[in-house]
Amino acid sequence: MCTSLNYQDATGRSYFGRTLEMTVDLPYQTVYFPAGWSFTSEMEGHPALTYEGKHGFLAVTMPDRVPSTASPIGLPDLKAVEGLNDQGLTFSLLSYPSAGGPQQAVEVTRAVLSASDLGSWALAQFATVAEVKSALAEQPVMLQALAILGGIESPFHYVVHDATGASIVIEFNRGQMSVHDNPVGVMTNGPEFTWHLTNLDNYTFLSNVDQSAATFGGYQAAQPDSGIATAGLPASNTSVGRFVRAVYYAQFAEKVSDPDQAVQTLAHVMNNFDRPRGITIDYPQKGGGQLEVAGLDGGSGEAYATEFTCWTNLSDLDRKLFFLRDYHGMNYTKFDLTKLAGLKQPKVVPLAKLAGIAEATDLLLAA
Repeated sequence: MCTSLNYQDATGRSYFGRTLEMTVDLPYQTVYFPAGWSFTSEMEGHPALTYEGKHGFLAVTMPDRVPSTASPIGLPDLKAVEGLNDQGLTFSLLSYPSAGGPQQAVEVTRAVLSASDLGSWALAQFATVAEVKSALAEQPVMLQALAILGGIESPFHYVVHDATGASIVIEFNRGQMSVHDNPVGVMTNGPEFTWHLTNLDNYTFLSNVDQSAATFGGYQAAQPDSGIATAGLPASNTSVGRFVRAVYYAQFAEKVSDPDQAVQTLAHVMNNFDRPRGITIDYPQKGGGQLEVAGLDGGSGEAYATEFTCWTNLSDLDRKLFFLRDYHGMNYTKFDLTKLAGLKQPKVVPLAKLAGIAEATDLLLAA
């Protein structure tokens, strides 16, 4: 359902890319939250946690509840799924069904951060992964039952990257939160992050050097073209297969020195995780499970469900550029966070309105 990775160019600058896969298009909103904006996170049974943004950030968001005529969606309902702040810190939410479970008790008098607000909490307040880790050591975080997802507890894990190339995975596994340093800068979905790292031990043979000739007895075997080096990569679109492939591409993609070329290189890398509709399908009677979102047509009238890449984003962490494309286009829309820095109020543009727009900074400024 999601693939994320960090790419570093020849000068050591960091770039981040991710895809998001679902079986339906959701009402994603692109939102810029300016520095100085106040946020509130609420968990039933605990005092509300209020925090003020030190940094402006751009985020792809989703509402955490179903709107009604009496109670339309407002800014506090929009939760960050993906984002980049003005210091080059990124936040990404990725599906992880094993997140829920018994959680550690927290004193009822203590303010608790809902996991749904991890994105705004990190992007609004911190410049580096180290700062996020330090703050998480002091701030209790709890999973929230999400009515919009049928009442299941936040079925996600979260990755944070910064401009130095540092990366962490924030993971609830059966209710228990862990924060892992991420030495490979890659994340997909289940199993848990430490399992993925252990599984990499099975791929020590991988190299990007083609072994295109060999001798078998008296026979001289030779490849007719290049590319045999990738024969050992897992071919499936499972999270396990994508994790290994993402590590390979992040490791071996050519390290260019020009930042524009680096963004292009990252775009080529992310194309390897782009999934058209119909490539894999699930029939309801076969037990295929997908996230069902309340208030939206989940395609129940169709014969099968198929995951597809709803959108892909690229982030230039040094230049604070955010690139986004949805399923209906092959070109990216660019946002320049430096040009948005003077905003004093949040700005919102639906993702669906960005199709065909090469540069959307001014569109957001005028929203």
